[in-house]
Amino acid sequence: MIAWADTMRLVASGFLGLLLCAGVAQAQTSDLVSTHALRVCADPANAPMSMQDGSGYENALAELVGEKLGLPVQYTWYPMATGFVRNTLKIKKCDVIIGYAQGHELVLNTNHYLTSTYVLIVPKDGPLTDVTVLSDERLQGLKIGIIAGSPPATHMARNGLIGKAKAYHLFVDRRYESPSEDMLADLESGEIDAAIIWGPIGGPLVKQSHPGMKAIPLIKETLPPKLYYRITMGVRQGEKVWQRKLNSLIRRNQDEINALLADAGVPLVSDLGDTVLDLSQ
Repeated sequence: MIAWADTMRLVASGFLGLLLCAGVAQAQTSDLVSTHALRVCADPANAPMSMQDGSGYENALAELVGEKLGLPVQYTWYPMATGFVRNTLKIKKCDVIIGYAQGHELVLNTNHYLTSTYVLIVPKDGPLTDVTVLSDERLQGLKIGIIAGSPPATHMARNGLIGKAKAYHLFVDRRYESPSEDMLADLESGEIDAAIIWGPIGGPLVKQSHPGMKAIPLIKETLPPKLYYRITMGVRQGEKVWQRKLNSLIRRNQDEINALLADAGVPLVSDLGDTVLDLSQ
């Protein structure tokens, strides 16, 4: 029979081994994040968010994060489609995705830095500028543009708007096709009467290229599915130290981040998606 002292030595030795393994794993995980550059995974043609020429507002946000960390920004470019995370973040070519929906299991999410909502886009000089819900009778019989499979499509179907809707592709390679920009071009030409687009895309596109249009945040819909979402930065699973570092950066610089996003035309709403934030005060 093993003596009590020997037993305790074995237990202590095993516990020490577990600690050492955990320490090695933590060191290996931490070592994956570059200390020489902010390595960003991004779509090269995802206007108005990220662009290879640096003109997107997520590019500006990456520069802000890099400045706060004292690091230059370096990009790994890959289309934001199937395989994006697998071929960039997961194989360690880069360390952060600037814009990623909260709760997605492919990444470890930071705290959210942005909450936004879908918007209804209509001509400023038309009869729909004060429409705030999709049950408004003035929308009946109109041809409304919608990204196929997006959450607002369910609301449109519920309100009898889907029959005459014009659907645009959801999953595309933005280097060759831009559904939201095509939708707004159709709205300008009169091909459709209104458009429903994710706010962080539609708001900036309207501000940049469609001054005759108005983007109305859809914050008054009460039935599911929800139309507002929290946006985070995505890092590799297990990289808690890096996640906490970015969480701290977001918390300390939220006002500056909000100002950057608002200047780009992104509609910002409260965390519960029921109030449009007024940053003019």
